[in-house]
Amino acid sequence: MSTGKHVLALDGMGGDHAPEVVVNGANIARERHPGTTFLLFGDPARLKPLVDKRKGLAQVLEIVPAEEVVSADDKPSFAVRRRRKSSMWLAVQAAAEGRADSVVSAGNTGALLAISMVAMRMVEGAHRPALASFLPTSRGEVVMLDLGANVECDAENLAEFAVMGSVFAQVLLGLDTPKVGLLNVGSEELKGHDEVRQAAARLRHEGSPVSFHGFVEGNDIGTGLVDVVVTDGFTGNVALKAIEGTAKLYTGFVRDAFRTSTFAKIGYLFASGAWVKLRKRVDPRRYNGGVFLGLDGVCVKSHGGTDALGFAYAIGVAVDLVRYEYRSKLVEGLAKLRQVNAAIEASPPALQVSGGGE
Repeated sequence: MSTGKHVLALDGMGGDHAPEVVVNGANIARERHPGTTFLLFGDPARLKPLVDKRKGLAQVLEIVPAEEVVSADDKPSFAVRRRRKSSMWLAVQAAAEGRADSVVSAGNTGALLAISMVAMRMVEGAHRPALASFLPTSRGEVVMLDLGANVECDAENLAEFAVMGSVFAQVLLGLDTPKVGLLNVGSEELKGHDEVRQAAARLRHEGSPVSFHGFVEGNDIGTGLVDVVVTDGFTGNVALKAIEGTAKLYTGFVRDAFRTSTFAKIGYLFASGAWVKLRKRVDPRRYNGGVFLGLDGVCVKSHGGTDALGFAYAIGVAVDLVRYEYRSKLVEGLAKLRQVNAAIEASPPALQVSGGGE
């Protein structure tokens, strides 16, 4: 574990409610993570008055001027080429060059990924980044990836994502051997397309760096059957949005039910304590902070519409990834996966995964 001080680069102008949310989030995070200091990139005329209002924040935060802002409408390619003086670009660059240990932004997701891939590049052994985050389950939390960075993935990508997610769960959930599952249309070994079954063969192989449970289905995600759920970005994003939409739907149903009559309102008063606990348990701010895993650096994406507390949680994710040396553990895991891949390639064709399937 890294016990030294950590420097975080913050995109002060990224997000729906920037810069207020970013500054307030940093103020909350500095109390939660003593020893952490910040480089805040953006417009000094807007940032300095906000920082000066928070007693003690200026002592752990340096404002770094940035002339431009990456807007929500900027295409990733445009942001890479034409926003080199933006708060997002400069914050990512600070992390890439070692002036900061990590970067946190609530700005344009596609632009942040594109800029990070150019500035940070990929860590040794990784070919594509994957967006990972947490979801609540009946047993705690589950790590899920990819949530949208890669629409199509081959077997090698999925196997790498499994290693990334496993190390992520080790570091942030404190699990020694997280159980990893591949999201599929069924739990049987013959189900799914070639890429999923070939990825499963790599993860089952002797010497695999992950504890592979096997295939899991969509209804297994919320049960906590596994600690890490791996899939391609298209499927992962659809699953995530479906889960979020269902949660909002049922929250609305419960709220409406308590308003149907006087007795229901009285019942709410008796149940209010349990209702508060439930809201805290599924509060999306507690799970704010998606991470682009596989980059040669730590880049955390906060939800653009979050509040200060949610942004502080995203900062906490960045701090823990640095403190518990995520990168070095990932490099080690990917090296073991390459050994497995080499062993599979060297094995007789009859022992390799064949095509076809159901």
